Amino acid sequence: MLKVGLTGGIGSGKSEVSARLDERGAVVIDADKIAREVVEPGTAGLAAVVAEFGEEVLLPSGALDREKVGRIVFADADRLAALNAIVHPLVGERMQELMDAAPADAIVVYDVPLLAENGLAGMYDVVVVVDAPEETQLDRLTSRRGMTEEDARARMANQATRERRRAVATHVIDNSGTLDDLKAQVDALWETLTRQAAEKTPREQT
Repeated sequence: MLKVGLTGGIGSGKSEVSARLDERGAVVIDADKIAREVVEPGTAGLAAVVAEFGEEVLLPSGALDREKVGRIVFADADRLAALNAIVHPLVGERMQELMDAAPADAIVVYDVPLLAENGLAGMYDVVVVVDAPEETQLDRLTSRRGMTEEDARARMANQATRERRRAVATHVIDNSGTLDDLKAQVDALWETLTRQAAEKTPREQT
């Protein structure tokens, strides 16, 4: 099994790379997706978030108002730490379950937004960083996701710098160009990962 940590700043296009690796046969474990699942209605995670932040973070449907929580925590480091203390252990448990279920020869891609911030690079055989200029990130967040510039900049400021992410990278995907450029880089990356997985698996089985 080859463990690949995939990360990138918000608006970098990490999800696009993750989807393309999934198409090529990787087992993708998406930390953001799992983070949503562990606070769905009826879960212990949601109950813990409500106990910490109050019922005002719930939508009328009973689901978590993620946008409201985002505005709270990305403006206050202490509140962000409180949220992470609830969600991160639950995400970690679920990620471990999915990893245990993957085939022995799988290329497992962990889509982890805060890999650099939380010092997780050492957990993976390979770290792939999706990189884009900050102004490109900002443009994507405001034009495609509908964020205000203030919200976008606040979220970017709560993440690692480009330099810090690149410092932990085994491979860097430059996503400042076209989709064709991105596809070519992902194709080359997949060839490299496939080769590394083939070299690693026999040693694990001996």
